[in-house]
Amino acid sequence: MIKPDTPLIRLADIPAAIGLLTRLPVKTDGARGAAAAWAFPLVGLIVGALAASIGWLALELGLSAQITAALVITAQVVMTGAMHEDGLADTFDGLWGGWDMDRRLEIMKDSQIGTYGVIALVMSLLLRWSAITVLIHIGALFMALIATATLSRMPMVLIMATLPHARDGGLSASVGRVGKDTAGVALGLALLACFIAPVTASIIALIAASIAASIIALIALRKIGGQTGDILGASQQLAEIAVLLTFTTLLT
Repeated sequence: MIKPDTPLIRLADIPAAIGLLTRLPVKTDGARGAAAAWAFPLVGLIVGALAASIGWLALELGLSAQITAALVITAQVVMTGAMHEDGLADTFDGLWGGWDMDRRLEIMKDSQIGTYGVIALVMSLLLRWSAITVLIHIGALFMALIATATLSRMPMVLIMATLPHARDGGLSASVGRVGKDTAGVALGLALLACFIAPVTASIIALIAASIAASIIALIALRKIGGQTGDILGASQQLAEIAVLLTFTTLLT
């Protein structure tokens, strides 16, 4: 939470958020923790722009839409260190592989991946690859990819502001609880990002992303009593898929 005498946002929060959510080389002390979460959508903007640039270059070099889509996803995974993909796999393994709360949290903490996690990863990569391929064919790769990366990182902030921590340790707990004002700034940035792509489609995509993230958040609340870093990663992946599928439906 932000103390009353501290600013709601500051420029130093941006590299702090970049350092938390990506492997991009930035100098940051990360001291603000949860207070820097308002900048998560801006991190998505950066990741999306870099990935879209790689996609544009691949197309300029004459590579096919299918190969370009694979390169775009690879670039995203490299930039984020597969953090969100790891969270997705651990979430599905834990929430559906354990019979009680303690066992679910234990599975989510385990570095090994199980059947549910493998299936979740395969489906995520397949859906994203298919959607990006479609966006390339309709000439909407650049704007849609940037908007998707930005919009899909907003629900994480809302979940951090509304759900308690499921465990005392872990990445999410170490970052802290997000204040409502901080979440409001993140939501405002996501709404501004709706102007990157066609506005109507973007607003519908943002709603779809919020619904997808809310579903996994509610399941986590029921099964493990709150959120963890893995739940946040899974919410980003599901939100990203929801946005991409919305764009492929409305922009074609």
